[in-house]
Amino acid sequence: MTANENGTLVEVRGLKKYFPAGAALFGVGSDEVKAVDDISFSVRRGETFGLVGESGCGKSTTGRCILRLIEPTAGRVIFDGQDLGALGSAGLRRLRRDMQIIFQDPFSSLNPRMKVGRIIEEPLVIHRTGTKQKRRDRVVELLKLVGLEAGHAGRYPHEFSGGQRQRIGIARALALNPKFIVCDEPVSSLDVSVQAQVVNLLQDLQEQLGLTYLFISHGLSVVEHISTRVGIMYLGKLVEVARSQDIFNDAQHPYTRALLSAIPVPDPDARRKRLALAGDIPTAINPPSGCRFRTRCPLAEPRCAETEPQMVEVKPGHFVACMVVAPEGKK
Repeated sequence: MTANENGTLVEVRGLKKYFPAGAALFGVGSDEVKAVDDISFSVRRGETFGLVGESGCGKSTTGRCILRLIEPTAGRVIFDGQDLGALGSAGLRRLRRDMQIIFQDPFSSLNPRMKVGRIIEEPLVIHRTGTKQKRRDRVVELLKLVGLEAGHAGRYPHEFSGGQRQRIGIARALALNPKFIVCDEPVSSLDVSVQAQVVNLLQDLQEQLGLTYLFISHGLSVVEHISTRVGIMYLGKLVEVARSQDIFNDAQHPYTRALLSAIPVPDPDARRKRLALAGDIPTAINPPSGCRFRTRCPLAEPRCAETEPQMVEVKPGHFVACMVVAPEGKK
């Protein structure tokens, strides 16, 4: 099926991204950081797919590979029926209008020497969209859309708060009317109260403009609030994918359960059993054999070191990569 036939906008197949890590022992060969190692998932039109995991698990690298901001080592990304890896620079440039990104740090992602109006207008200039006056009108429209004022176009980024700067980043991402936006931890550097405002803004914009999000975060409470489906990553691998309510109400993988047990409960009298993980996170240069989580897993068995677990469907739409909790299932 094509992306249009099955309602899928983005399909990731066997995506890998390895980074060189210097010369190996005695100068023979070279080590590689396996940041993303053979993951597959899809993002349906109009949904928010949350990608969650600890720092360094490969979430942001995945998002950048999907947009080809960095080139994947292997694998395919199908966007709206087109294989991005098969496109040349001209074809990719045309398609970039439909794919945008909101960066994690709303200050470093904005040019401090450019006024806000120019920052938001820049995508329109690069893609030669509209006349100068139409571009200015579009800038004012975008500022109002994200809750800012027309007069803010004449100010510099340092004159705004963190939440306002992220709204500017969102306005820039919306300039070309994209279909798909990678939200790369867009609220992690903001205060909690401001996080809620920005997340609500993203949801309102999604409903109003029909947007599709890949929402990358390590904050599970935020992901639960905004996501339709969720993928859990550990050391470059996807270990569980399911609808948001299934992840938070009936998590299957021991790593997912451990993450959920660490979420603070907003009730001083409530108690949640914390599932503490033993050991340190292994290195992505030399990950454990078999299941990468086995060195920290409370359920690990000898066979976990011998065979890499595959994603199996434990119930409709709920996939888990664990031979202990999902020994059987529909692949």
